[in-house]
Amino acid sequence: MSFLKDFKEFAIKGNVIDLAVAVIIGAAFGKIVSSLVNDIVMPVIGLLIGGIDFTGLKIVLKEGTGDVKEVAIMYGQFLQNVLDFLIIAFAVFVVVRAYRNMERKEEQAPAGPSPAAPTNEEQLLAEIRDLLKEKPIR
Repeated sequence: MSFLKDFKEFAIKGNVIDLAVAVIIGAAFGKIVSSLVNDIVMPVIGLLIGGIDFTGLKIVLKEGTGDVKEVAIMYGQFLQNVLDFLIIAFAVFVVVRAYRNMERKEEQAPAGPSPAAPTNEEQLLAEIRDLLKEKPIR
């Protein structure tokens, strides 16, 4: 029973919901980055190096015949996935760095106005108060 109770507390605390939201946003972000790489970056890179389509780059180990499929090393797709990863890693780095900089600025900012130095009148009143405390009441 304790295991179920612990799980219920974990699920209700919001950790599971936060994780689910992060996974959904991450999946959507992955699709956006894949589209960026496939539809914008890779065609430009392919054009710059002579019109090569990276996804089609492969080393054929055995030609396909009839019902037997071709056996090939798809290094073009690998290059595409590496580029996807680098773009996602860079984007996450930028977001985390901006967040940390924002946190540092909040820590460095003073919490409130610093107390001003007491005026001469306040110092005199404090001295009078202290003297009255020392003097016994008759």
